[in-house]
Amino acid sequence: MDFKSAIRTIPDYPKKGIMFRDITTLLGNPRAFRAAVDALVQPYAGIKIDKIAGIEARGFILGGAVAHQLSVGFVPVRKKGKLPHTVIGEDYDLEYGKDRVEIHADAVKPGEAVIVVDDLIATGGTCFAAIKLLERAGARVAGCAFAIDLPELGGADKIRALGKEVVALVSFEGH
Repeated sequence: MDFKSAIRTIPDYPKKGIMFRDITTLLGNPRAFRAAVDALVQPYAGIKIDKIAGIEARGFILGGAVAHQLSVGFVPVRKKGKLPHTVIGEDYDLEYGKDRVEIHADAVKPGEAVIVVDDLIATGGTCFAAIKLLERAGARVAGCAFAIDLPELGGADKIRALGKEVVALVSFEGH
């Protein structure tokens, strides 16, 4: 499957100079969506995985499908203030300011093997925070999987430097 051709590129969104990689076209194409989920599942076949942690919001779509295929639980990694029960969180830096991701305090059990899933890895800040949060909660992050990698922004390398395997279906040059 040629995943690149299934992903729409929108120039100058959300600001001039950005090439936005839009996976909604991939999600809307039944063959591409199925092939993407299968390709994200494949590296973990035969490995004991307990949960998939999907990063808000497109990571919920891909992560939910991957969790279903692996017959494991799903953990939503949400932005601050979106979860209704007791949470733990991790702050991370943005270009201008800070943000925070949270999970329910009881989302993972100590020692559970978790895969982090999102649509795209750019600078890696959100994924890095999700990994730290899951590990602080007692999970063992066994890997990270993305539909898209933007290697020039260094996020995948930042995650690999933590000793985590990174799987990406496609890479796009630029921002």
